[in-house]
Amino acid sequence: MKQQHSIFSFSMLLLSICYINIFAQSPTAAPAQAPAVVVAQPPVATPTQAAAPHGITNVTKILEKAGHFTIFIRLLRSTQEENHLFSALNDSSSGVTIFAPTDGAFSELKSGTLNTLSDGDKSELVKFHVVPTFLSTSQFQTVSNPLGTWAGTGSRLPLNVTSYPNSVNITTGLTNTSLSGTVYTDNQLAIYKIEKVLLPKDIFASKAPAPAPAAAAPEKPTKTVPAANAESPVAPVDISSAVTFMHDNVVGSLVIVAAAMFACHVEGF
Repeated sequence: MKQQHSIFSFSMLLLSICYINIFAQSPTAAPAQAPAVVVAQPPVATPTQAAAPHGITNVTKILEKAGHFTIFIRLLRSTQEENHLFSALNDSSSGVTIFAPTDGAFSELKSGTLNTLSDGDKSELVKFHVVPTFLSTSQFQTVSNPLGTWAGTGSRLPLNVTSYPNSVNITTGLTNTSLSGTVYTDNQLAIYKIEKVLLPKDIFASKAPAPAPAAAAPEKPTKTVPAANAESPVAPVDISSAVTFMHDNVVGSLVIVAAAMFACHVEGF
């Protein structure tokens, strides 16, 4: 009995030693790691399309959404003035005001008018519709005329506005129209709808023709004075009546003389 108890005690001792060795060799459990956070990267702008700065207003998108500005949008893009507007709204603190002609306004022009313009004239036409400052409708009451535009100033580029209680009139010397509505406005950009294209004199006014040279005064005819030794033609004179008169006188005289001689001869006898 004692022998069995010794064997059992020895077995338990061996199991305890093995358990201690196994526990000492096992690695300490590592703490659970949080899942990796994936940060989404913004898409890289392609070379053909630069990323738009946050908050910059897209003029052509506004006009497209409003509708009926197809031709004006086409001019903005073909003349690259769309990019000019983008830069101005990004860099300028004074803002921009645009008078946007509707498609109906362009349809009132003479057929083929836009096709006859050079690229430079088309660019000037678009710039003539852009004022380099933000103007609210109330500011038209105090603005100074003529308004300066991107096309410039001067007698060939006049743009005058007159504010009335219920309307704002615009004149260029060739165009007379009024604002027909507000397309968009904030504290930096104002776009107003107009029903006529603003025509600058610099492009559409007929050039005054150069004055014609003064005609030389006609020379007065001079009288020809005949030379002293020049023989003047003598008009023929009808002397037939004078010859007849002389003939009759001579005959009459002869008759008288003959009669007198005859009387003297008779008296001598």
